[in-house]
Amino acid sequence: MHMPHQSSAASRDPASLHSPNTAHLDLIDLHRKHGPLVRTAPHVVSVADSAMIPLIYGATEKFKKPAFYPIQCISWRKQPAMNLFSTRDPEQHRVEKRKVGAAYSLGNLLAMEDQIDSCTRLFCDRMEEANKSPIDLGAWLQYYAFNVVGEPTFSQKLGFLEGGQDVDGMMKAIEGMLAYASMCGQVPWWHNVLLGNPLLTKLAPAMEHWNQVLIFTLKAINSRTELQRDGELNDAAEQGADMLSRWHNVKSTDPLKMTTRDIIVHLSTNNHEAMAKMRAEIDEADGKGLLTHPIRYKEVTAHLPYFCAVLKEAMRLNPSVGLIMERHVPPQGANICGKEIPGGTIVGINPWVLNYDESLFERPESFEPSRWIDGTKEELQGREHILSLNFGAGARGCIGKHTSLIEMHKILPEMYRRFDVKLVRPDEPWKTTNHWFVQQEGLICTLAPRAQH
Repeated sequence: MHMPHQSSAASRDPASLHSPNTAHLDLIDLHRKHGPLVRTAPHVVSVADSAMIPLIYGATEKFKKPAFYPIQCISWRKQPAMNLFSTRDPEQHRVEKRKVGAAYSLGNLLAMEDQIDSCTRLFCDRMEEANKSPIDLGAWLQYYAFNVVGEPTFSQKLGFLEGGQDVDGMMKAIEGMLAYASMCGQVPWWHNVLLGNPLLTKLAPAMEHWNQVLIFTLKAINSRTELQRDGELNDAAEQGADMLSRWHNVKSTDPLKMTTRDIIVHLSTNNHEAMAKMRAEIDEADGKGLLTHPIRYKEVTAHLPYFCAVLKEAMRLNPSVGLIMERHVPPQGANICGKEIPGGTIVGINPWVLNYDESLFERPESFEPSRWIDGTKEELQGREHILSLNFGAGARGCIGKHTSLIEMHKILPEMYRRFDVKLVRPDEPWKTTNHWFVQQEGLICTLAPRAQH
């Protein structure tokens, strides 16, 4: 095999590695030492070249998803049920995306912005109730995110913000699923003898009976049905504007287009000077009457350019995906970074590696929002192109991208408009764990209401 003669992660001095859960940081170091191609396993190559994004993740899907992804599907009636994320079949992905894609468009999501606003109000109310007591802000922002999903999807809140806790162990279950995927995905054939073992459906209860994500989704659907029967749905649901109504209408008009299984599968699928400048911008826009209560998405994108730069810089420094987004090189092979890579090799790009590439971002470890404002049009577009990989690229880009962006553009400026946010232990390092997605721990803060707001 004509593989690139680069160092592998296995050959590196173990003492120099960060920890078993910091693969994203180790990979940054390896690429800085060995260049744009690093072999991390006998048939796996990590790529650090933004010019390769269209080749590897192009819309034509010549580089298909490998076995890492199907292990992250759910089980429905004792059979694996592939969702948009887990399916390897490009045609199945196109068919399934046509069923639900429109509901996740920016326009349709913004049409339900009033429902998201109700979650924002509830979040702020809960922060005021905390009365400057230390809270895990990371956990509370996750509660907010789950409630935001509930409003446009089911036309009801899911209880995370109301209870200030992980409802039905949903967040813990997802964390466990990601941990399993991050480890088993490195040797995906293990899945066939572990959770993917067909004997489990005979020797143990069906996965539907213990898969917490599926239980949660079914519970939400059933609750929604009860509200509909009792005439207690909100205006959006009555008008058929929420996602479940849209999908139900598709199912009713043509059952072949949207089945109950489809609905289940698709529903199973975050420096003092900068802070001061950002808050001053928010206060100035607020004083001019440019911001409503709560803040609307388009108000932020139109009137808060520095906040948007801060958000982009935070996303650059802390992208969600912490492993390479794997793809199979097509049978005929491919030229990647000047090397002939054989067909069947797994290749992929880790967003952390590009985001910390010194040739793409000067002083990459520094928090510099100005890099998203200063520069030529071409330079800014190039940086935006690299940052967009945080959500994937091509036909398999994250369908929930707009949901995430709307949440962040709304809750964060609203929070800084209404509260002084301070870290309780500012000198302690921020702990992160790489379980496929990089999760932070210990974001303990106090939120003090600002008198004028």
